[in-house]
Amino acid sequence: MSTFDTVVHLIYLLCATLFVVGLHLMNTPATARRGNRVSAVGMAGAIAVTIVTLAWHHTVGPTAVVVLVVGLVAGTVAGLVAARRVQMTAMPQLVSLFNAVGGGAAALIALTDAVEHAGALSTSASVTGVLDVAIGGVTFSGSLIASGKLAGRVPGRPIVVPAGRLISAALTLVAVVLATLFVAGHGGVLALTVVTLAALAAGVLLTLPIGGADMPVVISLLNACTGTAVAMAGFVLDSNPLIVAGGLVGAAGAILTKLMADAMNRPISAIMAGGYGTGDAVAVAAGSGSAPVREISVDDAAIQLAYAGKVVIVPGYGLAAAQAQHEAVALAQALSENGVEVSYGIHPVAGRMPGHMNVLLAEANAPYPQLKDLDEINPAFARTDVVLVIGANDVTNPAARRPGNPVSGMPILDVDQAKSVIVIKRSLGHGYAGIDNELYTDPKTAMLFADAKAGLAALLAGLHAYA
Repeated sequence: MSTFDTVVHLIYLLCATLFVVGLHLMNTPATARRGNRVSAVGMAGAIAVTIVTLAWHHTVGPTAVVVLVVGLVAGTVAGLVAARRVQMTAMPQLVSLFNAVGGGAAALIALTDAVEHAGALSTSASVTGVLDVAIGGVTFSGSLIASGKLAGRVPGRPIVVPAGRLISAALTLVAVVLATLFVAGHGGVLALTVVTLAALAAGVLLTLPIGGADMPVVISLLNACTGTAVAMAGFVLDSNPLIVAGGLVGAAGAILTKLMADAMNRPISAIMAGGYGTGDAVAVAAGSGSAPVREISVDDAAIQLAYAGKVVIVPGYGLAAAQAQHEAVALAQALSENGVEVSYGIHPVAGRMPGHMNVLLAEANAPYPQLKDLDEINPAFARTDVVLVIGANDVTNPAARRPGNPVSGMPILDVDQAKSVIVIKRSLGHGYAGIDNELYTDPKTAMLFADAKAGLAALLAGLHAYA
């Protein structure tokens, strides 16, 4: 091995180390941004070294290097523009699109390699190549459907395709048979192409029946698939940085998927089977239903908050949909300045992607020590004067403690144990589970029917008036 090659491998090792350090820093909101930057530096270094190495060894001609650089610049610009323009509330669908791009790119790498080395692939290269296109194809189409559901372009409710499971089983059988033939050296590029098409169709059929309530788990799972496909692409190209980066993403995504499923108390197999809940909530007028609810005015709610000693704010998707994170943080800051102890209770699956509420509140500069997860905040509710629930539904439903309903056994935020609860919501509409929230009829609960953004702004104004 030449001195140049030794230096290249050492730089790759450094880049892989930066990936690991960056992932570790993403463990907490306080260091997550730094972790993103560290990982980005590692990836930029790996890409730069790869291009220099290709040019140095004349592996590709000058034209190919120019194409690589142009593609790099185009991708960088597209990523920057998308990330800077996207609203924080639209971050889940952007994450799904990035998952699709990663899975699709990995599948294309394997297809291209199969075309270039038709009939001359080793067994190991054939195995990793066919796994790459299968996983990458499912990830690509599945992520596009998930993004469409999150963006409202595809209905968020579970969409059951007639004979969908039978078709999926047939596609799986076809893919397995053709993959086996490809590894055995038969079928060539045509067999691999059919495997890719079967994987694309399977991704659509698997994702359509999954409702919006399960999107955090699905996004985590697709992220794990993207990482696995990238790792397979690394084996195809014999690229250590791709193997390390893909392995890290795949492992992290798999662990997060398990944590998300545990937070819903539902097995991953049941989530992937789909058909859960109603999808988009159906609005119900205030005051309807079998049990009465107690409404509260903005002034009364503001007085209650102003004279509280401890307040916990529980954000949900209603806060994200109204883009009310800045108003929530402003209200919390005003309460803190008046001597009220304030914290945020965040459920793992609140919103549309893992960490959705943390991302929104961090973007609004909420103090990181105030962000509490479910296990940390639940013991504090009994000592809380007022819980302010903003657009959260199923994750606060006491019905989860009883068997026989769609949320049974789901770990929830124990907001009903507080002395008083104020819920900001536009209506008594159902959450994704499609059942009434028993919290709303609790005698300790008062409903403030308003859009989250307008309601929080009114509360802030009322708080200033009584402070």
